[in-house]
Amino acid sequence: MEDLDSFEEPKPKYIVRRYLAGFIDYSIVYFITFLLVFILGTPDDEYTYHLNGLPALIPVLFWFLFIVCLETWFGATVGNTIVQLKPVTFSGYSKKISFGQSFKRHLLDPIDMFLFGVIGIVIIKTSDKNQRLGDIWAKTTVTKY
Repeated sequence: MEDLDSFEEPKPKYIVRRYLAGFIDYSIVYFITFLLVFILGTPDDEYTYHLNGLPALIPVLFWFLFIVCLETWFGATVGNTIVQLKPVTFSGYSKKISFGQSFKRHLLDPIDMFLFGVIGIVIIKTSDKNQRLGDIWAKTTVTKY
């Protein structure tokens, strides 16, 4: 017979909320990137716009400030704030994630969001701590506010 005191309820995975948060964040990033390319870029003979040289770093800088820095400074990205989620660390020192943890989490976003997020969803569902690949590397997880 199983001891009821040792029974631990599974933690919610918040799959839909996490998917929606990523969709919101990256919709904003892509929209601003397209605007920047159209405004700052130069058209070629086929009217395709390109950013070359130093201006090509502006969308990357925007991603860095909008995703990594906002999450570090305020504890959550815009998308996570809207869906009432926040990343937390596993270390005993602080529940708020560090700059390095946020950077690690989001460096792996292209893998986690591959195939419309299927990779991340599968990893979250199979992880015992409900982590996606970026969370595993950064030693973080996502919880409700």
